[in-house]
Amino acid sequence: MSPSSFETAIHAIDKAHAHDPRKVQIEGTDEPYELYYSRKMSDYLEKCDPQAKETLRLAIRAQHLRRWEVPRDSYPMNKTGYHLWRTYLKKRQAELATQICLDSGYSEEDAHRVGALIKKENLKQDAETQTLEDVACLVFLDDQFEEFEKGHDEAKIINILKKTWGKMSQRGHELALEISMSERARDLVLKALAG
Repeated sequence: MSPSSFETAIHAIDKAHAHDPRKVQIEGTDEPYELYYSRKMSDYLEKCDPQAKETLRLAIRAQHLRRWEVPRDSYPMNKTGYHLWRTYLKKRQAELATQICLDSGYSEEDAHRVGALIKKENLKQDAETQTLEDVACLVFLDDQFEEFEKGHDEAKIINILKKTWGKMSQRGHELALEISMSERARDLVLKALAG
């Protein structure tokens, strides 16, 4: 039996993630960071929307596709540079994922839908785009926040948490409050939510 278009696309996405030279230790084994990240994204999608369509599942899995190839410091290290970097990455990652979907047998419409989701088009008006944003925020809070907050002052962290919270839906908020965090991280989240 030949693999489905979905299985073929997921395999191609994961194969690309496996080239990430950055490693993370998972149960004593080195794993490419983007492969780990994309699986964590898929895990959170299951919590947010276990009935998600294939196009959303693919966009979630490919959200950071080959991101390590365009490091943050390849753009100016200021707010403008950050936004230019993020905008370029979304476009690039959407194009790469769209091509994988086409190569895997998806229709033009479905392949371009995956790309639109990765670019987060119509955030707040499109329920699937909102789900992708929720999942990205949840993975940040669960996997990256505690390390990230160590490098910044409290006021900046609280501001970032407020912005993160503002991007999320009610369901995203509920899941965020279930995340196990250190006492300091939990205190920062509660300060951000208080005002």
